[in-house]
Amino acid sequence: MSNTFSVCCVNADDAQAQVEALAEILIDCVAHGASVSFMHPLAKDKAIAFWRDVVDAVARGERSLLLAQQADGRLLGTVQLILHQPENQPHRADVAKMLVRSDARRRGVGQRLLQAVDAVALQAAKTVLVLDTVTGGAGDHLYTQCGWQRVGDVPNYALMPDGAFCSTTYFYKHL
Repeated sequence: MSNTFSVCCVNADDAQAQVEALAEILIDCVAHGASVSFMHPLAKDKAIAFWRDVVDAVARGERSLLLAQQADGRLLGTVQLILHQPENQPHRADVAKMLVRSDARRRGVGQRLLQAVDAVALQAAKTVLVLDTVTGGAGDHLYTQCGWQRVGDVPNYALMPDGAFCSTTYFYKHL
């Protein structure tokens, strides 16, 4: 597998063309224990429906979708920036669904996606970013390394894909 990849923000048409590959990444991440709103096993039609909703939100300008992709077109990871916020929070965005294919982890994909999401946020005049992740999970270390500040933990906030309870940690970052 190549160690070179690029990260870009895609429009709705380009996102639509990647729905199948995005569904595969989501299914892979859930199968490998990622608590990202879905239970294991995740059916492909359910994953595709999720990504079609994301494409629609991108088309409406409510979200930005970033992809990490090898030169041969293989998707390695993705992250979303939720731009649509209440009117008293025009400067804020949420980072969501940071997903890196299990066989592409520990290659800098997550870090590069986060750097790119910062740039996209600034272009959209978003200066406060917020995200949540499983307490003690792989994201904890990554987000801290990338300059995010831990806010706190909520015990038993969600379920892991196998049904076990997990705590969630909230982070923020000022740009």
